[in-house]
Amino acid sequence: MSFMLRARSSPPAPAPPAIHEHALENLRFIRETMERSGSFTAVPGWGGVAMGATALVAAVVASRQATPQAWLGTWLVEAVLALLVGAWAIGQKVRTAHTPVLSGPGQKFALSLTPPLGAGALLTAAFYHYRLFHLMPGVWMLLYGAGIMTGGAFSVRIVPVMGLCFMFAGAAALFGPAAWGNWLLAASFGGLQIIFGAVIARRYGG
Repeated sequence: MSFMLRARSSPPAPAPPAIHEHALENLRFIRETMERSGSFTAVPGWGGVAMGATALVAAVVASRQATPQAWLGTWLVEAVLALLVGAWAIGQKVRTAHTPVLSGPGQKFALSLTPPLGAGALLTAAFYHYRLFHLMPGVWMLLYGAGIMTGGAFSVRIVPVMGLCFMFAGAAALFGPAAWGNWLLAASFGGLQIIFGAVIARRYGG
């Protein structure tokens, strides 16, 4: 009888954690690991911020040019500079993460981004030949955004969102007044790059 009383008066043992909670945590970990392994995470964050800063400077310089040819030359110099900064930033991020840049998702990202950029270069040459300078900003933003969206399918989730924002800016430039073009370039290649670059840097590493 005394043993039964002691057994009844002893505090109840703590309940073990629910099995489904452990299962959900394991599934979440597996999903995040698979997303990282199947995504191109070397999209430059701080490199994108630097690219945006140079684009803002280029927009101011381009707005002061006396001829469309000089305006175009300014933006072409900016395009080359942004390409160099982006390539350097990707290289730095890849070396830090110890992952090959063109394996799996990285190769798919590059193959998805390259055709729209190539089309943009050809259209720029055609527009220059026919003196259609006012169409260049919209086409640049639209094709760059399309490349970022398709390439972003193999990257982190925020990258396609950035591409979509570029496409909206490109549509506004194509159907808006010609005077909007240069400042929409500043807002997209400058402002959007800085904003999304900072978010990528904080969430996914520099």
